[in-house]
Amino acid sequence: MAKYSSPSYWLLRFYVPRGETLWFYLALVSAISLLGQELARCSALASPDPTHFEGFGEEDALESDSEEFEDGPIEILIPPPTVTQSNFETHHGPPEPSSPEPKPKPSSSSFEYWDEDEFEGLPIDPSPRTENPTENSSSPPEITQQSPSPKTLPSRSFHVEIICVSFLISFIINYFTGKRENENIALAWASCFATKDTIFDKNFSLLGTGDGKDTPLLLKEGQNIFKFYASGRRYCQGLLATMELQSRHDLLSRIYNFVVPCKDEITFEVYMNDENMDHVLFAMARKKLAKVIHKEVRDLQRYAGLLSVPMNRKWVSEELAVMSESREVASDLITEAVLDQVFGEKAFEKFGKGFISFHFSDQHAGSHRKMLVFKFSLPNANNMADMTRLVALVPYYIDLVGRYKLSSQARSKTEAARAKAAQEIYKELQNVRQEAIQRKKAERRKLMEEAEAKLSAEALRKKEEKERARQLKKTMPKVKMTRAH
Repeated sequence: MAKYSSPSYWLLRFYVPRGETLWFYLALVSAISLLGQELARCSALASPDPTHFEGFGEEDALESDSEEFEDGPIEILIPPPTVTQSNFETHHGPPEPSSPEPKPKPSSSSFEYWDEDEFEGLPIDPSPRTENPTENSSSPPEITQQSPSPKTLPSRSFHVEIICVSFLISFIINYFTGKRENENIALAWASCFATKDTIFDKNFSLLGTGDGKDTPLLLKEGQNIFKFYASGRRYCQGLLATMELQSRHDLLSRIYNFVVPCKDEITFEVYMNDENMDHVLFAMARKKLAKVIHKEVRDLQRYAGLLSVPMNRKWVSEELAVMSESREVASDLITEAVLDQVFGEKAFEKFGKGFISFHFSDQHAGSHRKMLVFKFSLPNANNMADMTRLVALVPYYIDLVGRYKLSSQARSKTEAARAKAAQEIYKELQNVRQEAIQRKKAERRKLMEEAEAKLSAEALRKKEEKERARQLKKTMPKVKMTRAH
């Protein structure tokens, strides 16, 4: 017992990675590596084009300029060439008359090159040539090579990526911190009430989920659900405590809990022996919750009712409401000790802050019919001792209900009520069965009608004749024949 009740044992047991935690670590590492690859790819796309540096891309710029002129046909008007006399003498004679050269085809290039030496010796036009503004306007455009201006890409913002990464990091941090907070609360409760010389250790012979010494006290079913089992006590088969804590490991649930506050709850379910629990139906809760429970819980709705405050004795606090099948049961189960310890007016203000409800019934809907159910809210890990008196109610009511016996008058009333309820349940079952039979007949009739609609006229005629013969046979009188001796 000392081995698995020590705090170091529990810390090692909860924080050593197990199957699902190991898979979570692997998934986390994979997600971080994928995120790093995506950020590297985005940064590579956002880097400037290397061709925009100095010395690169000039040929591309020239080609793009030449393509601008080649996109459409450009008519270039070339003025007649001026012939000038050569300033030097040659040993050649007068130029031979040259045959007319074919007209050159329009070149695809934007320049035409002419050799002035070919026209050497031709007479010079004496008329001075005046510049014509129209000729200047129609002269081929002069192409100047310009240095390509660097194209600047629009700067890309990484706001979305930053937000996603920040959310992922905060989610991971919150997961581990919230998980640790829930485990600390569960361990604080177990160390306060389920270790050596505590309430459950003194009242139950077996604590935990097994018989071995190394059996853990708490069974973790989720990051916010812990269970505790105890057995080995008179009047009951066992006890199951379920702690339902806030989903602190989930960031969205934590944000929701800030807006809509909720509490950590623990529920004790005591499975009573059939021979040790009489016809008892009793419940207590805060007034707002009591109305909801009375409408939703089936056995309370069928058998019990809200009781008024009696005039001749002490009663529970004004914040509480009592529901019972008979006033005798309520008066016997609300004892002076309970009023002084928890449910009295002064005691409830000090020790009843964590009380939610309890419900005792021999008509529970489930595998166990006779049960005691207690529901309390859990304080934080540092103030777990504040609910000691509430937890002490569990063994107290196990003994009280196990020893309790109804009077003959109260027993006759409860038996009559249960017999009436059993008849109502039987009628409800019969009605359900009849509805199921009628539904099956309607479905069968519908199938027969659909089959008849698919039959031919000859088949319908034969079927009608058979039906008519069957009806005639029913209407004919029955004749009993006897053999003569």
